[in-house]
Amino acid sequence: VTLVGQYRFPLGLYSWEIPEGGGRRDVPPLESAQRELVEETGLRAARWLPLQTMHLSNCLTDETAYLFLAWDLTQGADCPDETERLQTRRVPFAQAFAMAMEGEITDAMTVAALFKCRLLALAGKLPEEIAVHLR
Repeated sequence: VTLVGQYRFPLGLYSWEIPEGGGRRDVPPLESAQRELVEETGLRAARWLPLQTMHLSNCLTDETAYLFLAWDLTQGADCPDETERLQTRRVPFAQAFAMAMEGEITDAMTVAALFKCRLLALAGKLPEEIAVHLR
C-alpha cells in the first residue's frame, strides 16, 4: 500500500492516507483518481477497480468520495500541488490494515478502502493476483 503523509491543519496533526484529492464534477471520478495518484505518488496503475462511493459529511456538504483499488503499478515522477508538502511510504497491506485497526490511520476514506479491500479479498471477490496480498 502506498500511503501519503501530510499535515492536516484543521486537525492539527500529521495524517497517513491513501492518495486522494478533489476533482471537478464534469470529470469522471476515475480520471480524477488517476490524476491524483500520479500527482501525489508518481504511480500509474494499469488496473483499477471501483470499491465504494461514500458521502463523508452529508450533514454539512454534498461531497462524494469515490474509492478505487489500483494495481499493476509503474513508478514515475510525482508532481504535487505547490502547496502540498507530501511524504510517501510503501507498507505491506497487513501493516496498513493494522494501522487503521489501531487508530494510527484515522482518515475516513483510507479506513474504508482498507476494510473494503480486506472484506472483498476474504469473500473471494477480487482477482487472486491481488487478493493474496490483502488477506
